[in-house]
Amino acid sequence: MNRGFCLFSLMLIVTAGKALNAEEPGLEEMPPALKNQAVVLDFAVRVLEQNQTEVWNEGSQKVTIPGRPVSIKLVGANVVVAVQFTPYLRRRGQNFLVAQGQIWVDIPNQGIRYQTTVQTIPLDFDEPIYFFPLGSAAGNNGGAHIEIMLTMKPYREAAAEETTRAAAGNNNSGGKDDSGEAAGGNDNSP
Repeated sequence: MNRGFCLFSLMLIVTAGKALNAEEPGLEEMPPALKNQAVVLDFAVRVLEQNQTEVWNEGSQKVTIPGRPVSIKLVGANVVVAVQFTPYLRRRGQNFLVAQGQIWVDIPNQGIRYQTTVQTIPLDFDEPIYFFPLGSAAGNNGGAHIEIMLTMKPYREAAAEETTRAAAGNNNSGGKDDSGEAAGGNDNSP
């Protein structure tokens, strides 16, 4: 497939799987056993020109459970990339991720080309995984390329980190809440 098409003028949109998960309950509505298995997928998506100049980047975070896919969709002037990442956890800590990619490219004078890929990727928690839906920069025939970096961590650890950050933010506020009022409610102590 000729990947020498221009991606410079891409106006990309990242969508984190809302259509796929619309009917499914949110994390707060899940039974506790499923919450204990939940994971957080952190995404960093970049578009790079052939000279490695970053044209666009976006970060996203999605909470899911093993077996439930998380989707990213990138839409450009002549390309559509749809990727689904489905995490799976094993009892002995042998986690893996199934990455499914679909690409539609409109090539002038040739029409629309379609390509699909499926990869099973073993990974550990907090290990960065790189996914190149259009191929790596070296094999991209001089065109721009898309890089998706994904990191998976247990939800309980991510939630604990967020709670710690929120508490640190409150401690730095000088005892005032977001409205500027003194924090602590109706404490009438001297």
